[in-house]
Amino acid sequence: MVPKVMIILGSASDKEIAEKSIKILEKLQIPYSLKVASAHRTHDKVKKLVIDATNLGVEVFIGIAGLAAHLPGAIAAYTHRPVIGVPVDGAIGGLDALYACVQMPFPTAVTTVGINRGDNAAILAGEIIASYDDAVKERISDLRLEYQEKVESGEKELIESIEGEFFQKDFLTGENYEKIEFKELPDTPDVIILAGSYSDMEISKNVAILLERMQIEYKLDYISPIRHAKDFESYMSKRNNAKLFIAISGLSALVAGSVVALTEKPVIGVPCSKKLDGQDALLTMANMPPGVPVGTVGIDNGRNAAIVAGEILGISNKTIEENLKWIKYENADL
Repeated sequence: MVPKVMIILGSASDKEIAEKSIKILEKLQIPYSLKVASAHRTHDKVKKLVIDATNLGVEVFIGIAGLAAHLPGAIAAYTHRPVIGVPVDGAIGGLDALYACVQMPFPTAVTTVGINRGDNAAILAGEIIASYDDAVKERISDLRLEYQEKVESGEKELIESIEGEFFQKDFLTGENYEKIEFKELPDTPDVIILAGSYSDMEISKNVAILLERMQIEYKLDYISPIRHAKDFESYMSKRNNAKLFIAISGLSALVAGSVVALTEKPVIGVPCSKKLDGQDALLTMANMPPGVPVGTVGIDNGRNAAIVAGEILGISNKTIEENLKWIKYENADL
C-alpha cells in the first residue's frame, strides 16, 4: 500500500516530535511512512525520496527539522504536493527553525505549524485528506471533539481543586453553551479568502491572481472577528462547506485563529507586516495550540498561500494539478 503521508525527519533525534504525528495519524487511520534524511548531509536521498514518493502517490509530506531547518523547503522543491513544516526547538527556542520553514520564496511553499507541534502537522494533513475523503473527515470531527472535551475536563478538575473562601464555585456551571448552527450555502466555492482589513487588499489580490491561473473557484471577503464578532460567526456558518480557507491578517492575527476555531477544514494563514515587521502575526498564527492548526506561510506571501491551496486541491483535481505544476516548474517568475 502506498502511504498517504510521508514523514521525513532531519535527524533521528527528532523522534519525539515525530511520535506526536504518528499518534494522530494512527487515530485518524491514515497510512503513513517515516524516513530520516538530512537536507544538508544526505541531500540526494531527500531528492530521490520525495520524487519517488510523489510519483507513487504520496499526497502529503511532513518535514520535521530543527536549527537551520531547510528540510521542509528541500522537500517542497521536489514535489507539487502539500508540504507541512514542523520546526523543532534545537536552539533559541526553535525560532531559527520556524523562520527557516515558513519564510520560503514563491512558488516553493511550506505550510508551517508551531514549534514542536508534530500533532498539529498530522491534524493538518488529516484535514487536507478529509477534503476528499469522508471517512477521514468524520474522524477529524471526532478528534476535534476529544480536544474540546479535554478542555472541559481540565476546567472541572481545576475548579474542584480550588478551596478559596470567596470562590463562587457554582457560578455559571452546567451551562449548555449555544452551538453555532451551520447553514451552508450551496454555491460556496472551493476556497474562501478572508482578510480582516481592507489594508490587506494587496496581499489578497496576489492570492486571487494565482487562484485564477490555476482555475480554482474562490471568494474574497473582508470581515473582522473583532469589529464584527456576530457577523463573523454567521459568515463562517454559511461558508463552512468551502474546501479550505486562506486567512490574511496582521497584528494579533485573530482572523486566522477565529477561522480555525469555527471550521474543521484546512486553514492557511498569511501573516501581514503591519507592526514588528509581521513577526507578531507570524508567531501567533503558527504557534496555535494542539488540535487547531493554522498552516502558516511567510510574511506577506499571499502567493505561496495560493500555491498551497493548489497543492491541496490538486490532489483530487487533475486540471488544478496541471496548472499548479505549470506555475511551479515552468513559470516561477509569474
